[in-house]
Amino acid sequence: MTGTLAPIRINGAGPTGSLLAIGLANFGYSVHLFDPLTAEQICSRSRAYALTHSSRRLLTRLGFWNELVPFLSPFKTLRLEDRGINRFVNFTESDLHSSNQSTQSVGWILDHSSLMKLFMSRLEGSPHINLHLGETTHQQAKPLDFFGLVIAADGPRSPTRSQFSFPWWSHTYTQGCLTAKVHFRDLDSEYAFECFRPEGPLAILPLGNSDFQVVWSAPLRRCRQLAGLERSAFLDQLCTILPQGLEPDALLDSPAAFPLEISFAPKLNRKNVVLVGESGHRCHPVGGQGLNLCWRDVDILLQIMTSASCVRRGLKTVPGAYSRRRYFDLLTVALATDLLVRLFSNRQSALLLVRRFGLFMLKHSPLFRRISLQAMSDGPSTLLQSLPE
Repeated sequence: MTGTLAPIRINGAGPTGSLLAIGLANFGYSVHLFDPLTAEQICSRSRAYALTHSSRRLLTRLGFWNELVPFLSPFKTLRLEDRGINRFVNFTESDLHSSNQSTQSVGWILDHSSLMKLFMSRLEGSPHINLHLGETTHQQAKPLDFFGLVIAADGPRSPTRSQFSFPWWSHTYTQGCLTAKVHFRDLDSEYAFECFRPEGPLAILPLGNSDFQVVWSAPLRRCRQLAGLERSAFLDQLCTILPQGLEPDALLDSPAAFPLEISFAPKLNRKNVVLVGESGHRCHPVGGQGLNLCWRDVDILLQIMTSASCVRRGLKTVPGAYSRRRYFDLLTVALATDLLVRLFSNRQSALLLVRRFGLFMLKHSPLFRRISLQAMSDGPSTLLQSLPE
């Protein structure tokens, strides 16, 4: 179908670039995938991702979901706590939109290593993908004008974005983030927790067998201090902020601290270059939207590039169409996550009243819970689907 179109260059072989390369190759595109890291380095990162239903549908269409099921940790309850007003609400499978209820899961947690090893096996086995991993820039011989489309999926510090002088807006939060994998004592792995605290959100995400990924937001200096503690001292500090009844037993990896920012490229395309994933946007990790938002970029780009009009008219219309279709989702999620952080990290009396009202509505209105969960699961653009059929 796409054999007459020029080859595609993708810079960045992380979860976003790799999935896009595989999706395009499935439709017959010739793809050149570049990354300065080797396959082993790409797969070795210690972290986990929260997957929502928008990602489940994309992975299902591309033939990955069933292979990933053994590595997924589903959770059936998401417990949302506001420590500032001592209120909580549980989102359960009954709050899912009818199109998602058959899965019986609010979401899933997936380890990076398991995901990337599967992606790498597909990349290496595809006759339509040329891998250039572990290569420096001067080794990447083919000129950029050889490619019909250049896709930047090379992360928040994207060299491609800088090379083509894309405008870039960024605001660094005073909060930083610390991630760690922790084994808990007799903790049900079907629960996930999102706790709003004055110093920042705390997420506790199940990895299976009472192992959990902890995503701890706090002032950046404190995050770095915590990351440098001895294991026993770190667990002692963690105990002081955990929801009641949670007891950590062991630290499973080395905690990592990094700064947080909200960033956005006002324009996602320039000539034949497009920005995908964190090369074009970045938001606060509250709500676990990061990778799902990146993969919705992949979904839209695949829809455009495999459409009949693209095959008929060529790749020149792709960059503009992609940018137009992504702006609403990206801006809405960026603003929503920023608003959540500011609202729940503030103890002004008026905002405490707003939070009390919001938690009251979530706790007592099934429709409000379903609309909220639908926006988190499938993106704001599908919000109307949450209204009663």
